[in-house]
Amino acid sequence: MFSAIVIVSLLGILMGTALGFAARFLAVDGNPLQAEIEELLPGSQCGQCGYPGCGPAAEAVANGEAAVTMCPPGGKALAEALAQKLGVSIDLSDVEDKAPRVAYVHEHLCVGCTKCFKRCPTDAIVGGPKQIHAVFMDACTGCEKCYDVCPTECIEMRPLQATLQTWYWPMPAKAA
Repeated sequence: MFSAIVIVSLLGILMGTALGFAARFLAVDGNPLQAEIEELLPGSQCGQCGYPGCGPAAEAVANGEAAVTMCPPGGKALAEALAQKLGVSIDLSDVEDKAPRVAYVHEHLCVGCTKCFKRCPTDAIVGGPKQIHAVFMDACTGCEKCYDVCPTECIEMRPLQATLQTWYWPMPAKAA
């Protein structure tokens, strides 16, 4: 019994040391620009930009494969910050700033087709086949993927209601 404890402990120490050396000497350095861009992105992993999350989107922007205006939730402020970080000029006429919105299911119209929660990237929609669905407002990113596939048009995108957790002080108007 005692020998088994000693052997497992020694194996743990040996493997931990080997993993420590491997992490230090075999580590692959990533692109620091990609990490900085990923810090600027909202981190909602909504996929509205066409990439499966903010990490691949940051990689595409860092490599020049995606425009700095590709993130709808970020709006004009994010596009300007990315352009400044990359040193490029941009045209913000196509970029629109949307207020944060969340999905709402009108229960009297819902038939339980399950198309909406199969498309939701954050699993904010709950329900089952032939059952009424509901939305967790805290998990909804407002990506509108559920809104686009609903056959009965029972999903509505509503502005995010201000609560103590979501309220923020509005920016003052710029003096003319």
